[in-house]
Amino acid sequence: MKEVILDTETTGLKIEDGHRIVEIGCIELENQIPTLKKFHCYLNPERKVSVKAFEIHGYSDDFLKSQKKFKDICEDFLNFIKDKKLIIHNAEFDIAHLNNELSLIGKNKIDKKNIIDTLDLARDKFPGSQISLDALCKRFRIDNSRRDKHTALLDCELLSKVYINLIDQKEPTLDFKQTKNEQIDIETSNSLYCKKIVHPTKNEVENHRKFLKSKISKNFF
Repeated sequence: MKEVILDTETTGLKIEDGHRIVEIGCIELENQIPTLKKFHCYLNPERKVSVKAFEIHGYSDDFLKSQKKFKDICEDFLNFIKDKKLIIHNAEFDIAHLNNELSLIGKNKIDKKNIIDTLDLARDKFPGSQISLDALCKRFRIDNSRRDKHTALLDCELLSKVYINLIDQKEPTLDFKQTKNEQIDIETSNSLYCKKIVHPTKNEVENHRKFLKSKISKNFF
């Protein structure tokens, strides 16, 4: 089963005020495990970034005006997410902005049936608790120390780990158990740690016995 962790950054909150997308980040999952496939782009929103949005993501007007427009990356983006479930934190916000961009260039909107909102998963799992991405990272002991700013691809990486925990799946680990018919070549395997057992000689045992006896005699007599 393939899914896509998705996040966007924008010029501001409200579409009604003309705000647009400035960054899209996507990470593909297969059976809840990240693959090597990612989609990422910065976008020219064709308008100015609001002060509050700049404080959140740090993308300036000068930086964004040299980037591609949404229409230039649209087909690549749609091909990346095609036939995959979208995993989004606060999906209502991201999908509204994505569907606005699609509408502006005459494309079909993203079907909400293909979306899993981790905000809803978190509400159900931890009612009454803080469920921001940072709060969930703290709850699940996920290192988010690099998150000085909200950037789409980094937030996708963090959300992929949060998502695994929200659905009660464990991150994959290597299984070193052996069946009766299996043998592991210790010389070629670096997955096992072995210590060589060194047995003392009879002479060493006798000397140790004498040493202990002398110590006991000295302390008690």
